[in-house]
Amino acid sequence: MTEDLTGQPPGPAGLSPAGPDPYDNRRQVLYWRLLARLFDGEEQPALESASLGVVEDIGLPSALLDPGTSLDSVVQRHPELADEFDGLMTPDDDAAGSRDRAAEVRRAALVSKVLLNVFATGSSTVTAEQLARWQSDAGWLERALGGPPGGLRGGRAAGAGLDAGGLGPELAAIEADLVGRMRLREVLADPALAARLTPSMSLIEQLLRDKGNLSGVALANAKSLIRRYVDEVAEVLRTQVEKATVGELDRSVPPKRVFRNLDLDRTIWKNLTNWSPEEERLYVDRLYYRHTVRRTTPQRLIVVVDQSGSMVDSMVNCTVLASIFAGLPKVDVHLIAYDTRSIDLTPWVHDPFDVLLRTNLGGGNDGPVAMAMARPKIAEPKNTVMVWISDFYEFDRSQPLFEGIEAVHRSGVKFIPVGSVTSSGRQEVNPWFRERFKALGTPVVSGHVNKLVHELKTFLT
Repeated sequence: MTEDLTGQPPGPAGLSPAGPDPYDNRRQVLYWRLLARLFDGEEQPALESASLGVVEDIGLPSALLDPGTSLDSVVQRHPELADEFDGLMTPDDDAAGSRDRAAEVRRAALVSKVLLNVFATGSSTVTAEQLARWQSDAGWLERALGGPPGGLRGGRAAGAGLDAGGLGPELAAIEADLVGRMRLREVLADPALAARLTPSMSLIEQLLRDKGNLSGVALANAKSLIRRYVDEVAEVLRTQVEKATVGELDRSVPPKRVFRNLDLDRTIWKNLTNWSPEEERLYVDRLYYRHTVRRTTPQRLIVVVDQSGSMVDSMVNCTVLASIFAGLPKVDVHLIAYDTRSIDLTPWVHDPFDVLLRTNLGGGNDGPVAMAMARPKIAEPKNTVMVWISDFYEFDRSQPLFEGIEAVHRSGVKFIPVGSVTSSGRQEVNPWFRERFKALGTPVVSGHVNKLVHELKTFLT
């Protein structure tokens, strides 16, 4: 008699009826197959056969074992599985209770499908359809981890609070590799293929780097994708900014004495001593009105963004953020981008799409050049905030840049150093600068875009 992969005599569907725990045997088969496919890519006949037996025996479709079948296709054919994928990989609240061993096997089969589709990407040339399928499968992984599609990779759902142990940067790296293996110019030249692309940070980065080599239909399609992504990011950030920048009531301004502002409850309460029991009538000596005027002080916001190759995510988020703040009443926004040179993008700050098309990503860093352009924009130091987004790797220009920053800070300007402005919150900052900013009393802000919105709120309201 032959033996199966667990060293036990085979039972139905190639499984072992004997042994310490048949459910553990089934889960091990599924996870060993997953590891084998992730690290090798070639089919292991014994593992494939045993896994097929497990999947069919527990009533799941065999399509779960096919790496070429997207999760969208699986769910379309078997809609009852959609709810099972949502939150599939989140901690079990009842983990301390009794274990459902059959459910664990079923979960292993579903988890294996999600992980295999997302992380087994091969090494060959990628088509637009394959990239779109991977993006969709990555969305299912994010849903399995308890968040919305795009919640880890920085899509329009960014900022939802999904962390998953730093998995976001890894997904972004995989997506960037897929984009790099795609013949992007050929795809963009074909409207039908370009329409299959879903805008993402990795794709936008590649488009911005390659825009100088595009023309005609390809350039038009590239611009359309950039515009779509900018609009999606703006939709999320605008809501966050509007919630954050509602000023406090300005009680130094008398309330406007109109009926819609009448505080009826307070008016009655304050005049209760004038109640006449005999007449059953309340005599009102004074009317009370609600304050509705918000405190809004004219402010100047200067945003300086490092546009070197390591700061693409920040460049996109900051141009969108600057345009939103520029649309607020009485906020004067200036935008400067730099690498080895600096460029004043203030005339186009209301249109982040136009700003991005004018940037040239890549190159080195020369912070002092950007500071020389930014300092003349400071009219009233105590009424100005300067946000500087960079990893601050300036090398031989570190000391001159810090001296300029120190002078700006001591003049009364609110200086906010930001390591990056990403959706995942990942940041890397030169330790030399990080320590000096801390000593200066201006610690580096966390890289998450929500954190920057909060910091700006405290100044602008």
